[in-house]
Amino acid sequence: MAEYIYEGLFILNSNRYGRDPEGVAGSIQSLIEKQEGTVLVSRLWEERRLAYPINGQRKGTYWLTYFRMDGEKIADLNQQANRDDDLLRHLVIRIDPRIADALISHAQQSVKQSEPAERPARPAEGQKELEDVSVATTLEAE
Repeated sequence: MAEYIYEGLFILNSNRYGRDPEGVAGSIQSLIEKQEGTVLVSRLWEERRLAYPINGQRKGTYWLTYFRMDGEKIADLNQQANRDDDLLRHLVIRIDPRIADALISHAQQSVKQSEPAERPARPAEGQKELEDVSVATTLEAE
């Protein structure tokens, strides 16, 4: 039972991901954990137009995952991924141990950078119009 580090790129159904991001992305983690693997890093990569339609879908959400798993269980993981309706396509490759730490740390930094920072409160669209009206009313009163 030799454990290796793998990189998995999953193309998710964008419509389902848009409706339930945690559920669809969580299905990847549960898929790996069912095969007794350990997820090291899992993150959204990007959403983009597909080169050709897959199952009638023209857009896909790309999800990147690094995980540790027994090499003998990869075939079962691929089989289960093929049965999952949320996954349009997937590719799992074994990572060379010499570069595994660098790839994982880079992916972890990307996750931290992509977390949304607190945004300053923006006025609602109608509020700007109200401010303009109040300024005009004040000028007319003077």
